[in-house]
Amino acid sequence: MTQPTETEESTVSPASARPRETVEAFLNAFKLKDVDAAMSTVAADAKVTVFPLQVRDGGADVVRTLLTDVVKAFPDLLITVKDVIEVGRVVVAEFKIEGTQAADFLDAINQEKHLDLDTAWRFTVEGDRIAGVDAYWCQNQLYRRLAVKRQDRVTIV
Repeated sequence: MTQPTETEESTVSPASARPRETVEAFLNAFKLKDVDAAMSTVAADAKVTVFPLQVRDGGADVVRTLLTDVVKAFPDLLITVKDVIEVGRVVVAEFKIEGTQAADFLDAINQEKHLDLDTAWRFTVEGDRIAGVDAYWCQNQLYRRLAVKRQDRVTIV
C-alpha cells in the first residue's frame, strides 16, 4: 500500500465539507448581491429566526426579504466574512455588512449614512440545503449607524 501524498492528506472529502460549503455558497452569493443564488441554497421549508426583528418561526421568505432589503438599501454592499465555524450540520458565520444607505431600511429613513454592522448567523444544514437560520446583530448598533434617534418611534437625529 502506498503512502498518501501531502496533497491527498490535506484533501477534505465533499461529504464532510458540505455544510460549510453550502453556507459559503450562500455568503458568496450575498456578497455578489445575487439574492436568487443565495436563496437557491435555502430549503423552501427552512425555519428562520431573526432575533433583532423579533421574527420567530419564520420561513425562507423572511431570508429572501431581508437579503433583498439589504441589497436594495445598500447598493455598494460589502460583506466581509470574519469567521466560519462548522460543527456537524451547524455552521456559524460571523460577518460584517457595510455600505452607504440609499433607501429606507428596517424603518430607518434614508440619510445616506454609512453602515457597518457586525452580525452572526447560525445555519443548520440538511443535505445540501440550509434548513434553519438564526440571525443575530445589535439593533442599537444598526440604528446608531443610520442616525436613528429614538427606538420607540424611528426618527432621525
